[in-house]
Amino acid sequence: MEEKILQTKKNGMTMLLLTLLGYVAAVVVGGIGFVMLYTTFLGFIPLAIAVIYAIIGIFLFAGLKVLKPEEALVLTLFGDYIGTLKGEGFYWVNPFCTAVNPAAGTVLSQSGDVQQRPVVQADREKDGKKISLKVMTLNNSRQKINDCLGNPVEIGIAVIWRVTDTAKAVFNVDNYKEYLSLQCDSALRNVVRIYPYDVAPNVDTTGDGVADEGSLRGSSEVVAKRIQDEIQKNVTSAGIEIIEARITYLAYAPEIAAVMLQRQQASAIIDARKMIVDGAVGMVEMALDRLSENKVVELDDERKAAMVSNLLVVLCGNRDAQPIVNSGSLY
Repeated sequence: MEEKILQTKKNGMTMLLLTLLGYVAAVVVGGIGFVMLYTTFLGFIPLAIAVIYAIIGIFLFAGLKVLKPEEALVLTLFGDYIGTLKGEGFYWVNPFCTAVNPAAGTVLSQSGDVQQRPVVQADREKDGKKISLKVMTLNNSRQKINDCLGNPVEIGIAVIWRVTDTAKAVFNVDNYKEYLSLQCDSALRNVVRIYPYDVAPNVDTTGDGVADEGSLRGSSEVVAKRIQDEIQKNVTSAGIEIIEARITYLAYAPEIAAVMLQRQQASAIIDARKMIVDGAVGMVEMALDRLSENKVVELDDERKAAMVSNLLVVLCGNRDAQPIVNSGSLY
């Protein structure tokens, strides 16, 4: 179903004044009819006209609609969709038209639904039929999902969205807010299962058959973009545009967080040790080359091995070396 915009003029104030003037005229006519009853039976006619208009006026008031900026009303007449009213202003429409918004009573953890005071039912009934066209942020609850290596991670996302087609949002899905929330959960699970939490060998995250370095922690922008595209693909039929998706929380699940922290610490220690050993080997090579070049001392292979061993112990040790002074011969 496609959206139809009603080109209704902002004639709400005119109809309000005319209806009020009609009530004034009805009071006058009713008074005249009441006076005429004392003299003639025909006084019932103006009195009946006044009563009939009083009833009609109630329906005329029902056709008055007020819209604020970035609001819309989806109107149906006896079950048929007649169009959507957009644009701020004071309108008058067919009083038998009914505004439809199946998501009026749905409250999600998102902008526009979170209020500082308790929601009053009367307020919800007053403004609930209006559909907000503003840009809104849906902050879905954190989910526990297994990554591609089977490690449970907790992840949360914030989705920035808005309604672009009110007819699709109202008629194509049962409740477009709940539909969006469920599609966010589904898209999040589908994308997270493709990536490891951290860079892992032999993992293909792009689907091209070649291992890459994609990860949830290191490729958050790419992951968020894939989540956005996945959600957009599923909610287009509901008239919703996904403007942006962002990862707001990412961590290992509590049951493995401590173990993974130890693993990260061990990996960091190994990398540091490797760097220290590489540097120490280079320094030993440089020392031997300088001693040989300057002919400071001639060392045989056995003494060179002892010197290399001593230098590596000094350079790679965790504690400061304790020197031992040799007062005897070198050999």
